[in-house]
Amino acid sequence: MTPEDPAPDQTPPPQAHPTPDKEPTPSNRHTSPPEPSPHDDRPVPLAGAAPAARSVSPTGTEDDERLRRWRLVLGGNGSGPALSGDDARMDAALEKLYGTGEGRSRPGPRSAGLGDSAPSVARWLGDIRAYFPSSVVQVMQKDALERLNLTRLLLEPELLDAVEPDVHLVGTLLSLTRVLPDRARESARAVVRKVVADLEERLARRTRSAVGGALDRAARGRRPRRPSEVDWDRTIRANLHHYLPDHRTLVPERLVGHARRRDTIEREVILALDQSGSMAASVVHAGVLGAALAALPSLRTRLVAFDTAVTDLTEHLHDPVELLFGTQLGGGTDVNRALAYCQGLVTRPADTVLVLVSDLFEGGRRDEMLQRAAALTAAGVRMVVLLALSDEGAPAHDHETAAALAALGVPAFACTPDAFPDLMAAAIEGRTPTDLAEAAEPTRQA
Repeated sequence: MTPEDPAPDQTPPPQAHPTPDKEPTPSNRHTSPPEPSPHDDRPVPLAGAAPAARSVSPTGTEDDERLRRWRLVLGGNGSGPALSGDDARMDAALEKLYGTGEGRSRPGPRSAGLGDSAPSVARWLGDIRAYFPSSVVQVMQKDALERLNLTRLLLEPELLDAVEPDVHLVGTLLSLTRVLPDRARESARAVVRKVVADLEERLARRTRSAVGGALDRAARGRRPRRPSEVDWDRTIRANLHHYLPDHRTLVPERLVGHARRRDTIEREVILALDQSGSMAASVVHAGVLGAALAALPSLRTRLVAFDTAVTDLTEHLHDPVELLFGTQLGGGTDVNRALAYCQGLVTRPADTVLVLVSDLFEGGRRDEMLQRAAALTAAGVRMVVLLALSDEGAPAHDHETAAALAALGVPAFACTPDAFPDLMAAAIEGRTPTDLAEAAEPTRQA
């Protein structure tokens, strides 16, 4: 017996199989695991198969858990450890969506699907809501719409009552508004209302606080023209370092005006929303944020949506649900036509912020659109392009047009909804394009 051989009464420890670095998610089911490091000699399970069988000691709870998790991630295909109870039901729900049946992304024999009726899909939705957290349910719903072409089933009210409301689902529903039957409309509105309420709770108060503070600072920064406009307490505090002890006199270098009056319009904001299909999530967020801005009495907010035509939705800003149902997602894009309409809304260029939410894939006259953007900025309008207003990161967009606008002094970048309040505050205060891009972090300027 050599030193390398195990003792007669010992058995070599089982070879450890790799475990996922994090909890498995539905989106990587039946996909190949990451390539192993050249210094890692651990076996990597093949896609669609469970890890190789091995001996597990009666106390191998941790190893059993690893096998169970890999089995749920990769699917069964007739191999791997048997599942029971909730694990079996969870696996069945995953298999119906990510299995290798007809219409799936991987070839293979026909397997269980979601069926072709709303009741069967509603039952499946109930299953995934029972076994997965809300964030995973939203991913699975989005995958089901894309992989299994279930969009038409959203026209059924019993299915709408079973879904987990989220921004992507709202975008899909808004694209179907023209074909929604009357019996499904109220369920669709309930879904949109729930998502809008969640977004308002997350974003509205912070938006009003950040933008309201910026309006206060902008108003106080103006030199008062008459003694009645001077805030003497603030003026004295701001100029204490100019006090002359010998003369017992304070010589103010800068006069500070009173805070803005609540009934005075200090700034005007125009939101122009590209409602092409790729901008669905941005339209939903912009509708909610636009309503929050409209609640500020010293800010005049207008909102227009456009594809190849322009629709002014300003009158619906008091009700974001009604506003979103006024959009018509899908169709072409004519940014030039939208900017022409917005030009007609500008009455105080130096006090106006124009936010264009678009991926800039222009279907109209691009050169004329750039000329309009140049004319707006030359008149004093602060114009910003948001390539996306969503949590999905940097979008596909027309890089050439974004660069041309940047050369005109119009910054173009993606922005998350949470960063939007700081971005608007920076725009109202007249900060530089670089400051605006920094306010939109962690997104990146185009």
